[in-house]
Formats: sequence, structure tokens, C-alpha cells
Amino acid sequence: MKKALIITYYWPPSGGAGVQRWLKFVKYMREFGWEPVVYTPENPEFLVLDSSLEKDIPFGVGVIRRPIWEPFDIYKRFVGMKKEERLAAGFLSEKKKPSGIQNLMVWIRGNFFIPDARMFWIKSSVRFLKSYLKNNKVDVVISTGPPHSMHLIAREIQKTTKLPWLADFRDPWTKIDFYKDLKLSKWADRRHHQLEKKVLLDADEVVVIGNGMQRDFKSIVDRDYHVITNGYDEADIIGPHTPFSGKKFTIAHIGSMNKDRNPEVLWRVLAGMVAEIPGFAENLEIELVGKTDILVVESLHQHGLAPYLSLVDYLPHDEVIQRQQQAAVLLLAINRTPSASMILTGKFFEYLSSGRPVFCVGPEEGDVRQILESTTAGIAVSYDSEIETRQGMELLWRRYNDGTLRSDAQNVLVYSRRNLTKTLCQVLNNMVD
Repeated sequence: MKKALIITYYWPPSGGAGVQRWLKFVKYMREFGWEPVVYTPENPEFLVLDSSLEKDIPFGVGVIRRPIWEPFDIYKRFVGMKKEERLAAGFLSEKKKPSGIQNLMVWIRGNFFIPDARMFWIKSSVRFLKSYLKNNKVDVVISTGPPHSMHLIAREIQKTTKLPWLADFRDPWTKIDFYKDLKLSKWADRRHHQLEKKVLLDADEVVVIGNGMQRDFKSIVDRDYHVITNGYDEADIIGPHTPFSGKKFTIAHIGSMNKDRNPEVLWRVLAGMVAEIPGFAENLEIELVGKTDILVVESLHQHGLAPYLSLVDYLPHDEVIQRQQQAAVLLLAINRTPSASMILTGKFFEYLSSGRPVFCVGPEEGDVRQILESTTAGIAVSYDSEIETRQGMELLWRRYNDGTLRSDAQNVLVYSRRNLTKTLCQVLNNMVD
């Protein structure tokens, strides 16, 4: 077996989408001739906990955990949070709108913690890994971000050891949807762009999750990029796909719903259908599973949809898979940001494998719409198109009533985690051959 050292901030028992990409790669790497060794923090700031993911860690895989110091305890003290309270990702606020002190702390985070608040782990990690690698042979070093401090650790290791380095980007860096919310000074913005360019220049190989991100990075550094999307694990699929047989017309969104994802056009259309279509109100259920921004909840109330709303906090991944397959329709809401066309959320690929139709509210063009069209897995509508949205929802409602509501997804096997891992390992083989 060739050996790969994987530097990642997110690892079980941490939950959420950021964990699953490399957890699933690690799960299948041995099948393709690679032994993974994972380097991860011992005491990170967990956004969510999900012990159900630990079953996917292959027996005997080496996991090196090292202490990390992060400034989140100081942040919590300043904004009035309890030490045990968990932070929300992507500027999502569940209970109240950000206060002045929270905005100040965001400014400090954006302008002093570059590239992110895990920057304090870089030096100690480089020091430890340089020592570790003297006595433990690996063939390649892999970093996955965000947080992009992981790439800076790998970059230093590459410079010292000359080991081949693969940088994997699960999200963009300076084009990530919340970058505009960091309140960056011109100096800080310039510094982020400088570090981003250095990583893209210096990594021996760069992997991105979609064609949009590939085009964006190519405009920064013109080089070859490997597109390896997120995916779904065939082992997670429960039972055969059948037409929907539930009692309610349940429109379910799985995962965080921040203010940029709020699909206002859908709420307007659903409110109209409640008022105009006999029987629709009695059967409608809107299920939001995961952290939901207070502004989204307020929007649903403003449209008179509160009676149909079911809010469910974070669920273990096993239960999420069940919820997806029990829904009538799976809602995919794309962040309304300048980088919307390149967004490919991890849950999207699990949606494809669920047997349920996907209803996407997003940009007119982009990676998600392209995949939806090629797999015929659902309907994509534009952010402001009430006509498209109404037509799409009425079609799904009719299929619900006549018992034919199911996904017509085709050609999704290319997105299985096993096949994606095979592609990754081919890239790794080329790096060391």
C-alpha cells in the first residue's frame, strides 16, 4: 500500500457536511491501493457532533490527534454565549439578529485571523509533522479546506520534505458565499488573495468540487485542476426506490438554511397555492432539518406558512438519510451570492440517490442545474421566477395526488463515493509514479 497523510480540521465525532467528503474517501482508499493516515485536531470547536459517522472509519486507520488553540472561547465571552454553546457556520443566526458586538468580532476575525481562526495551529502542526515524517514514511500529503489553514500546513511540509502535495478545495476561498460578510479591510482582502494564489501555484495537484470552481481558480492561476465532486455512499441507501406513499406533501430541506439560501419565491408560490388550490393546505408540510436562520423563519411567518412549518434540529447522518427518503420533495436552496453558479452542496448528491424528486431554487445557470438536467433528477427554477416555481410545484403536486411522485434520476452512479475515490486514487498514483 502507498500511504497518504491527510490534513483535515473536520473528522468524527464532528458532524456536518465538511466531515463526509474525506471520511468517505478514507473509507474506500484501501480498495485502490492507498493507506490513509489522518491528521486532525484533538479538541476542535465542534459545530455539531455526530457519533454515527464513526462507523465509516475503517478498522486500523491511523488517526493522529493534536491539540489546537482557537479564539472561540474569547468570542463567546464577548457576545454573551455560554462556553458550552456551539457556534453556527456561515454567519447563520438561529435566535436573533447579530448585535453590534458580534459585528465587531466578525471584523476582528476577518482582519486579524488570516486565513481563518485555525491559523494558530499552523506552526505547531508543521513542527510536529516534520518530526513525525522523519520516522514515518508517506508518499503524498493531502490538505482539505476550508479552513484553509490546513493548506498552509501542507505547503510548509512540502517545502521542507519535498513530498508531493495535493490541495483539495471543498469550497472556494475568496469566492465563498460568506466572504463578503467578513468586513475585510483592503489589506486583509489582499492578503487572502495572496495566500490563495500561493496555494494554487505551489500545490503539485489541486482538486475542486465542480466545473465552476475550476473556471474560477483557472482565472487566478492557469493550471490543470481535477474536478472530483462530492457524492453519495451506496452503503447509506435504505431499500429500493418506490413512488412516494406518505400522508403529507412534505417539502424537506436537509442541512443549514442561512439567510442567503432563503427561497422567497417558493414561499410566495406556496402561499398562493394554499389559498387557491383545494386540499393543498391540508396536505402541505414544510420540513427544515438542520440549523435555520431566524430570518428564514420570519420569512415563512410573513407569508402565512407558519402552520405548515416543522423545524427539526441537527440529526445524525443515518437519520438524515431516512428523512430524505421519506419526504415527498427535497428542496435544494442555493445561496444567492455572486458565486452561486459554482455552489455544489454535499447534500445534493445524497438527494440524487434518495429516489425523491429534487426542487432547486437557484441561479439560471450553474453546476447544480447542469447536473440536474443530465440526471433528470428534478426541477430547477430561478430565484425570482414565480411562473417557473408555480409550474414546477403544481406538477409535483399532481404527481403526489395520482401516486406517481418519484425521482426519475439516471446516470447517478458516477457520483458514488466508491467511484469518486477511485478517481482520486488515480490522481494520487500519477503523483508518485
